Amino acid sequence: MADQRLNYVSGEWTESHTGETFETTDPANPGEVIATYPQSDAEDTERAIEAASAASDEWGSTPGPERGRILAKTGSLLDQRKEELTELLVREEGKTRSEAGGEVQRAIDIFHYYGSKASDIGGTVKSSSARDTNLYTKNEPLGVAGLITPWNYPIAIPAWKIAPALAAGNAVVIKPATLAPGVVHEMAGALEEAGLPDGVLNVVTGPGSEVGGTIASHEGVDAISFTGSTAVGNTVYDTATEDGKRVQLEMGGKNPTVVSDRADVEEAAQIVADGAFGVTGQACTAASRAIVHEDVYDEFVERVADRAAAIDHGHGLDDPGMGPHVSESELESTLEYVDIAQEEGATLEFGGSELDRDGYFVEPAVFSDVDPEMRLAQEEVFGPVLAVIPVSDFDEGLAVANDVDYGLSASVVTDDHTEANRFVEEIEAGVVKINEKTTGLELHVPFGGMKDSSSETYREQGDAGLDFYSISKTVYDNY
Repeated sequence: MADQRLNYVSGEWTESHTGETFETTDPANPGEVIATYPQSDAEDTERAIEAASAASDEWGSTPGPERGRILAKTGSLLDQRKEELTELLVREEGKTRSEAGGEVQRAIDIFHYYGSKASDIGGTVKSSSARDTNLYTKNEPLGVAGLITPWNYPIAIPAWKIAPALAAGNAVVIKPATLAPGVVHEMAGALEEAGLPDGVLNVVTGPGSEVGGTIASHEGVDAISFTGSTAVGNTVYDTATEDGKRVQLEMGGKNPTVVSDRADVEEAAQIVADGAFGVTGQACTAASRAIVHEDVYDEFVERVADRAAAIDHGHGLDDPGMGPHVSESELESTLEYVDIAQEEGATLEFGGSELDRDGYFVEPAVFSDVDPEMRLAQEEVFGPVLAVIPVSDFDEGLAVANDVDYGLSASVVTDDHTEANRFVEEIEAGVVKINEKTTGLELHVPFGGMKDSSSETYREQGDAGLDFYSISKTVYDNY
């Protein structure tokens, strides 16, 4: 029987006042309902915001070490439940067991990290130019943080928003994605068990137009952190900034890997395949463009197509090489781009077909002869589709890599140290990697993009995550 889940508001699990619900299903077996959730509306969201507002002052005045103990205990509780969290993530989102387990571990690590960082929050002491004066800064929480999170990393992204927001002393209202909200509910349960006071965290499920729109526009919310598509993110930004909210957006990508003629082609093909086809290509940092020097182009295309062909598909719990798309609409979008690419004249080297089985499965696709102006080379696909673009030299490779609206993650594969350093200096991306796939992030360093990939305001993760959720006072204490 499917789980019956509720909203979490003011420390209580409660139904939506609408009485309506929606279902999540297994992407590998769409006939199986995993859980039902409240189809909340603006009124439900307003109650959650009011609860957060009522709790924010007390939580903000709670000593940092005490806040940190609750976060660290939450990490330990999540660790104890790692296997069940992993299985829930697989069944709602579709990742393979290995991918889902890695994501759950990341959430565990994030709570332990910010649990320790909470003790360091305070401020800095500076030397005054005057005698008999103490000059220092004091960091304070913003108040209420509204979080809107996506389905593709349904526990890691909420964790890297919730944990720093709480560590800094803010109360939180979060709207998880409707396709895979279960792990956020489990995270809320762990925080409750760890001792988080009532109202400090509130979880409301429902449509973005109602729940997300209310969070973005409500005067009781002081900051908005959003991860999702560029189109929706821009709408959230316009709404949230009307009354001066602090806003952080992380959005789409069209991430390149530049393969030099000085690269090991075997290594390059593996790096690109891992970045393009991992998590079924459903990552904002996935490699969607391989920009390859013409001298190694043919060999690279052959090798990366071989890797795509070697990937096996299946239910994520069986831990295959690739799981399904998260939904039928995401599958259809990928298939549409496969058709568009062929209509534009790109050559399909391998894959791109829907698999004849239950679930939203598609073969990873490799396209050669891709022109940089084709839609396949310009638009985010969000599926396991790789465009391989030939270039005549490293300068052209850099120009093609930068010639898109996005600037999230980028990598270069080369054995030339000068090329590697030029790439770091000249690429227009917030995350830059040398001889590594575009996906995969360390939790203690800033994460964010440039251009249409980000609001370019505040970064996430590490100390940057705490900076977003804090504001400083400068104190001149004369005696």
